Amino acid sequence: MLLADDIDDLARAAARGEPGAVDALLAAVRPEVLRLCARLLPHREDAEEACQDALLALARGIDRFEGRSSFHTWLYRLTANRARSTYRALRRRWVLEAGGVPLPDRADPRRTSVVAGTRLDLLDALDAIRPDLAEVLTLRDVLGLSYHEIAALLDVPEGTVKSRLHLARQLVRQRLADDRT
Repeated sequence: MLLADDIDDLARAAARGEPGAVDALLAAVRPEVLRLCARLLPHREDAEEACQDALLALARGIDRFEGRSSFHTWLYRLTANRARSTYRALRRRWVLEAGGVPLPDRADPRRTSVVAGTRLDLLDALDAIRPDLAEVLTLRDVLGLSYHEIAALLDVPEGTVKSRLHLARQLVRQRLADDRT
């Protein structure tokens, strides 16, 4: 298992286009990407789909890694965004395949674990707020990045991160409360 510094070095090598670096990087980070996707998506198959999507996005976009933040911070952002995109795609697919049958309002607690239902509610709430707010909330509250890491990643002041997070939490709380009534 590679250490964080080794992965950062490998990411910089991949960003420079060194032969074999992208493949080695993908192999090294796949378990972590899958774990991050599983934090957002309640079903293993969905997390695996999001993981593959995130790894593909990583391979295609590694040349945009500038090193302003650690590679892991950059990877967290990419992974969170791909997991949320996968969820939206799965919802669209459900609508098409269900033949007009509407999505359930909430996860059925008799058929869905509490954790899975909570994640689905959270994903729906995140989808209902501005993307910049959803991203900050995901990076901080779901993936556990610090204010400093988020600010460096998004290239905004820490105060902006905090104000976006505050607003995002308010909107998500309100959405979750409205869904329960």
